[in-house]
This record gives sequence, structure tokens and C-alpha cells, in this order.
Amino acid sequence: MRQRYLALLSVFASLPAVAITFQTRLESIEWKVEGDKFECRLTQPITDFGVGEFVRRAGEQATFRLKASGSMLGSGSATLLAAAAPWQPGRGDINLGSVKMSNGGIPFNSSQGQAGRLMAGLLEGRSPVIRHYSQEGGSAVEVRLLPVRFNKAFSDYQACTAKLLPMNFEQVKQAQIGFPGNGVDLDAPARAKLQVIAEFLKADPTVNHIELDGHSDNSGNRLTNRDMSRRRALAVMDFFKTQGVQEKQITLRFHGERYPLVPNTNAANRARNRRVNIQLERVAPDEPAPVAAASNAAATS
Repeated sequence: MRQRYLALLSVFASLPAVAITFQTRLESIEWKVEGDKFECRLTQPITDFGVGEFVRRAGEQATFRLKASGSMLGSGSATLLAAAAPWQPGRGDINLGSVKMSNGGIPFNSSQGQAGRLMAGLLEGRSPVIRHYSQEGGSAVEVRLLPVRFNKAFSDYQACTAKLLPMNFEQVKQAQIGFPGNGVDLDAPARAKLQVIAEFLKADPTVNHIELDGHSDNSGNRLTNRDMSRRRALAVMDFFKTQGVQEKQITLRFHGERYPLVPNTNAANRARNRRVNIQLERVAPDEPAPVAAASNAAATS
């Protein structure tokens, strides 16, 4: 009997104790929704800690993260839970796996899948919980968000996400317009892709410079190929001009067959090489765009 008692003591002694929980009082819970065409945020302030927030960027699904006003969690890993509420008998916590912690102002970012399950859990009355055990002493710090008043805020958040652009800057800053036919006209898929880019340019005036590089396959002679690559780049430039982009914001180059994506060994490969590469940039107002230099380079390429 004594040995069994000592064994139980040993088990309980090895269990980490929750030393502190950061959680806002029930009557003070609030959810905030903020955003624009580029990003939507759904946040809950956490007393004495910071905030927990869902962040969805244009062109992506949401992630969940903490923003801490101090270094309360430390580095290492933590367990992410969709915890059942005390008033939900028979429900257990859902373990969503571990997250890597850091000492910065944003201790971690969840995966998109984890964030989706946390949102679904909040709609069911569950709480996002981050539980971090220190390696020294076995104590833990727990951060908990509460589902109080979540449904109305979630509806406002959905209204915000419905207005997001189809893509963010990282996704749109480099693109490729193909010319699968052996011509210079933009087909429907090319126009649709260019329209997405144009809408982004209208929404973000800080993106104020476009570089266009025209390419051809090797089906003609050198002069013909260079002219085809020039006309393809001009077709893309003309599209942007119809969307309000000024010509002085565009740098145009054309390279003929000099830079193939794949060897020109068959029809499919040649179709891939007939293209215009697009790169968007933010150029400071006092930094001149290299239009003239690019034109000279094109003329001698």
C-alpha cells in the first residue's frame, strides 16, 4: 500500500502545473473586426497579455496568432487547443497540435488548417487555448480566448473577407502571360490574369512601376523573333494603359528567343516560351524608373 501511495505521489509530482492563465474577464470580452482590401483581422484583447487574432490576407486563408506586450511565453513549443467550455458536459478538448514559439512580439503563427478549426470551434462555443510548459520547473503559461459575442463579430469578419482582393502583393508581383498561339494577341485567360493585376494596381497606388519582358520561341529568324517578343510586350503594355496605368510607369524590354524557359524541342515547349514576364515594383518618388536604360537594352538585345 505504501509503495502504491509513493508511486502516485511520483506521478502527480511529474505532472506540470498551470502556473498562470491570461484570460479576459467574461463581462469585458470584446471582439474587434478591422481590415481593408488587403487584409482582415478578427481580434480579442487579452488582459495583461496582448491580443489573439485571426488574420486573413488577400489571396490566402486565415492564420491565428498572438501579439504579446511582453515576453510571457518564452521560446520552444506550445500546445494549441480548441477547448470545451465548462457548460458543455461530455465534450473534451480538441488538440490541434503544437506550434513553435519565439520570444518576439508575435510568439507564433498557426497554420491555416489550425486557424480554420479554431474558428469552427469558436462557433461551437469552444475556446482557443495556447498552453506553453517551461522546461524549468514544469510550470505552464496558458493563454485563453473566450467565445462570448463571437458570432456577430464573425459575421462582420466574413463581410470584410468578401471584399478582399483575389491576390496579395507577394502573389501578384511576378506573373507570366502566355501566348500559346503563335501570335501577339491576348487570349481570354491572359486578359483575365491581367485584369487581376490591374485591379491590384488600382487598389495599391504604392505599387507604381511595371517591368515587362517579352520572349519568343525559336521558330523564326533572330530579327523576326525579337519583333514578335516586342509586339507581345506591347500588347500587355497597351492593356495596362487602358486600365489607367501611365506609360512612364512601364519599362518594356524584348529578348526574342534568347531566354527560353524550356528547350525549344517540341510544340508544347515552344508554346511555353512565347510569353511576357511581368514584375511589379514600388519605386520611391525620388527614384527614377529605368525606362530609358531598359529601352536601350531592348534595342541591342
